[in-house]
Amino acid sequence: MFLQQIQKYSDNFSYLIADEVTREAAVVDSSFNAEEIERIIKEKKLTLKYVISTHGHSDHTAGNLDLKSAFGGLVVAHKLSRIGADLKVDDGDVLKVGSVEIKVIYTPGHTVDGICLLVDGCKLLTGDTLFVGECGRTDLPGGSSRSLHDSFFNHLLKLSDDVEVYPGHDYGSKPRSTIGEERRTNYVLQPRSVEEFVEFMKQP
Repeated sequence: MFLQQIQKYSDNFSYLIADEVTREAAVVDSSFNAEEIERIIKEKKLTLKYVISTHGHSDHTAGNLDLKSAFGGLVVAHKLSRIGADLKVDDGDVLKVGSVEIKVIYTPGHTVDGICLLVDGCKLLTGDTLFVGECGRTDLPGGSSRSLHDSFFNHLLKLSDDVEVYPGHDYGSKPRSTIGEERRTNYVLQPRSVEEFVEFMKQP
């Protein structure tokens, strides 16, 4: 499996996933990095199958149509997303890129359409749900601290400690982490009841 973290402009991360045998590929969160993603796809002679958005905010979807126009492929988003998508997905769905499996984990909280993507069971692309040492805000339209608590404590923190975390923004001390490291060091993920978490998220 090939996975590349791409950050050409701003603090947004995009990801390119590919099967190195079949050369099938998927882009996650095209953002403002479409030009660099196009360059890599051409250089590696990949076939773009999916353009996946972890949620509908424009800083994550900005390059979707450019990539679709250049290479084809299906734009993918959660079934509650308002972005133009060719394929709507829900929790537990699996997308295949060659032999690489990308499992959808529905993680609302930052937005109502938020998803994380577990790639081959070992790499988690978290969008704006979870950052290195932080989390996505819940005070924007569609945000919900209660939903984010559920996403963290009933879904993401059920994963193995050695699962690698690849966030949607370069907000932390390093570009990636692990579930175990975030469980131990991320102040957002310290044990809290739902009510305690809601109050915590109100703090400036």
